[in-house]
Amino acid sequence: MPDTRLVLPAPAKLNRLLHITGRRADGYHELQTLFQFLDHGDTLSLGRRDDDTLHLSPALAGVTADDNLIVRAARLLREATGTRQGADLHLTKRLPLGGGLGGGSSDAATTLLGLDRLWGLDLSLDTLAELGLALGADVPVFVRGHAAWAEGVGERLTPVTLDMPWFVVVHPGVTVATPAVFRAPELTRDTPPITMARALQGGAASWRNDCEPTVRTLYPEVARVLDWLQDRAPSMLTGTGACVFASLDREVDADALLAEMPAGWHAFKAHGLNRSPLHDALDR
Repeated sequence: MPDTRLVLPAPAKLNRLLHITGRRADGYHELQTLFQFLDHGDTLSLGRRDDDTLHLSPALAGVTADDNLIVRAARLLREATGTRQGADLHLTKRLPLGGGLGGGSSDAATTLLGLDRLWGLDLSLDTLAELGLALGADVPVFVRGHAAWAEGVGERLTPVTLDMPWFVVVHPGVTVATPAVFRAPELTRDTPPITMARALQGGAASWRNDCEPTVRTLYPEVARVLDWLQDRAPSMLTGTGACVFASLDREVDADALLAEMPAGWHAFKAHGLNRSPLHDALDR
């Protein structure tokens, strides 16, 4: 019997490295980045309906249904396949909006893979990743489900195997507007491209995020978190922020860092993963 209900993770990602190598004529930036998943994120419950209604709960503050990536992903999947099936979708939201953890993109990818299974569509990962790209540049890596070296706007993916440290991820309580970061005149846009092999050979000690100096300037709260963490462990901004992560070798070290955390910052620990928990859940 086909599944009638699924409960699936929508994991966070970190950008372990982020270089901006150029700006295209259409305004988008050319990137080189390393994506890695975390064993922490949102949870999406999907139930098949007997009618064609798509119902999402609860509503996200400040996000209309038409702008919600879960609803957009479900509608896109129906348009691409011609199915008229419906679904009840319930999101347990843990990842902050504007945090640089890929929460919306991960939710969209979980919707695509979950509804593909629930509706019996049996689309390939290539097809689902292509659909996901129409929703956002980060969606394909969540669809494919493996840590990756990414180029272009983040859509050209090569699977990689990264070290898997423990991370302490801190959200300073602000939302970073990605367009503002990419519009900033001081943003580095001319980092020389490197090969994937060179990036991996250099290792985590050589990795950086080109957006970090700009986000520091625009958002003093992020700068305070970075300064505090970098005094204690190797730390970096993820994506365009606002979240900052520290890398630690042992879970006990992550626990100790969390215990020191100043009041008012939201923080969690997570393990770095090379395979997405979403794909593990679908395989079960």
